[in-house]
Amino acid sequence: MSQNILVVDDEESILTLLKFNLEKAGFDVTTAMDGKKAMELGLEDRYDLIVLDLMLPEMDGLEVCKELRQNKIQTPILMLTAKDDEFDKVLGLELGADDYLTKPFSPREVVARVRAILRRSQAVTQTKGVEKKSTVVRFGDVEIFPDNYEVYLGGVPLELTPKEFELLVYLTTYRGRVLTRDQLLNAVWNYEFVGDTRIVDVHISHLREKIEPNTKKPIYIKTIRGLGYKLETPNKDE
Repeated sequence: MSQNILVVDDEESILTLLKFNLEKAGFDVTTAMDGKKAMELGLEDRYDLIVLDLMLPEMDGLEVCKELRQNKIQTPILMLTAKDDEFDKVLGLELGADDYLTKPFSPREVVARVRAILRRSQAVTQTKGVEKKSTVVRFGDVEIFPDNYEVYLGGVPLELTPKEFELLVYLTTYRGRVLTRDQLLNAVWNYEFVGDTRIVDVHISHLREKIEPNTKKPIYIKTIRGLGYKLETPNKDE
């Protein structure tokens, strides 16, 4: 069964190019040219992924992303931006985008990125509702069930994005070891971001907000100045 992708861009040439290459790769594609239409279609919650341009008429991509997430639409979002502006990229991720690409990009790169995001999303969907396996990773008040893509804090389930989950599992795999941003980028993201390690910082910040009692004084994910991050178990649990 084909996967449905919503592509939103106000440049007709880019829209046509993306639609052609994604359909050639086997996807069903719906298009929109403004943010208002993107919101209308996105709220139908029938797409497997949304490719969303940042600069749009009616509503910009950041606002669309924010509104969809506030309406509990968890469809993965790949954001497109013509700006070489780190702020826009980081803000997009903070508002709920799963990934971003900076224009100009090659059609092959877009298809590869779309497939990577969908693989992660499918892995989460396929494990939801499955009875818990015996495999469990614990540190402090956090419990991770890798086989089920589930995380609990003090027995309460946490809502993590697929990428947040992968990052957390990787940190626990190398518990006690300092991992550089480049190491995390290369291990957790299965393609090169050409030094855009800020994406790691954004996801670390999201994880801290969800698992740390006090984000200003983290007890689990420690920043090692000048190097990277390290996941530790609080002394009381050692």
